[in-house]
Amino acid sequence: MPKASVKRLIECKKKDLIELVLDIEKYPEFVPFCFDAKIYENKKDGDLQKIIADLTIGKGPFKDTYKSDVAFNEKTDSIYVKNIEGPLNHLTNNWTFTDKNNGITEITFDIDFEIKNKFLNSLMVVSFQFGLEKIADAFQKRAEELFGNSKN
Repeated sequence: MPKASVKRLIECKKKDLIELVLDIEKYPEFVPFCFDAKIYENKKDGDLQKIIADLTIGKGPFKDTYKSDVAFNEKTDSIYVKNIEGPLNHLTNNWTFTDKNNGITEITFDIDFEIKNKFLNSLMVVSFQFGLEKIADAFQKRAEELFGNSKN
């Protein structure tokens, strides 16, 4: 099962980057392999923002939709995602956001998943880190386009 972690330093306010990651319905505009996104539920529960959303992802002729439970913890500035249903045996990913000097935010993105289809899962293992880097690049580029050089 693919597992990976990406860390980036982005010249942007932490608050803006968190909002970018939580704006799930905009993913098809800039995230590679993402064709559609829909939020079903978005509610506040104390320090948690809870979102239920679908993402349709794929490559070439392979496309599928999975439903996720997304929780943003305001106290820890972290976002935890797990799949609820879809083509995955399991998916967990965690975003953490840390302020650095001079308006720089460090983002760490960890992901662990397994696709139910064993053939597709074995294909993903081979190109997974490359795909994850492309996705991280897309988030960084989008942040720079939207919030370029914004300071804390």
